[in-house]
Amino acid sequence: MVFNFKLLLAGLASTVIASPLAVAKPPAFLLAGDSTTAIQKGNGGGWGDGFLTTLRNGAGGINYGHNGATTVSFLEGGDWAKVLASVAKYKADYTTFVTIQFGHNDQKPSKNITVDEFKTNLKNFASDVVTAGATPILVTSLSRRGFTDAGVVKEDLAVQVNATIEVAKSIGAFYIDLNRASTDYLNDIGATNAATYNRIATDFTHLNAAGSVLFGNMVSGLIRNEVGTSSGIDIKTYTKQNATIAADIASGTYILPSGFGTLPNNTLPA
Repeated sequence: MVFNFKLLLAGLASTVIASPLAVAKPPAFLLAGDSTTAIQKGNGGGWGDGFLTTLRNGAGGINYGHNGATTVSFLEGGDWAKVLASVAKYKADYTTFVTIQFGHNDQKPSKNITVDEFKTNLKNFASDVVTAGATPILVTSLSRRGFTDAGVVKEDLAVQVNATIEVAKSIGAFYIDLNRASTDYLNDIGATNAATYNRIATDFTHLNAAGSVLFGNMVSGLIRNEVGTSSGIDIKTYTKQNATIAADIASGTYILPSGFGTLPNNTLPA
């Protein structure tokens, strides 16, 4: 039997709304993924810390992104246990979500992870999250910033992207298509502008701090639209995109965010 997470959440949400004594708990976002989620350090750098800057009104999060991680190494190396431990720690005081974004490393032949294994691993992660008392949000992989001679983004993560969406639909889980959104935006602004988000000049995968803020705001907007009030709280109350960044993303206008200071990787209480 397929377990539909959204139907369960809808039931819980109606229970919360029906009770005048119920107090909505702010969300906590635990970010699980590879280096395109991770902090700007070493060879990595993703959208995670930039996303945390969009949280408001008591919401918080922790970036557990790990450079080089696959769905296998994230589990076997102990990162996944840390995520689940944080679910247990924060679920009493927060409506807890776990974002799950993998694919960049799972697709590498040297990792020997088949597409079917990748899908099974994602399903297991989502199931673990629900069992632990939180809500999974599957995230398709952030686009790389390599372009063809024709000037369009090379969509070289399509297999993993499609697998992620297939898994989310098959189990009724929330998902956001970050790959589609980021690919479309990069196509709008072109290769030269896209390269300004590179953490290292020749690295067209990882993000510098400005890129983290930009694509973190993109993730925030996607979660606002996809999850909305379906989890029993109004996500829009607890997330606030930078208005200029949001408008430029929507119109496909190039922007290099600045003036954001040091990005946080943990905004939850110890």
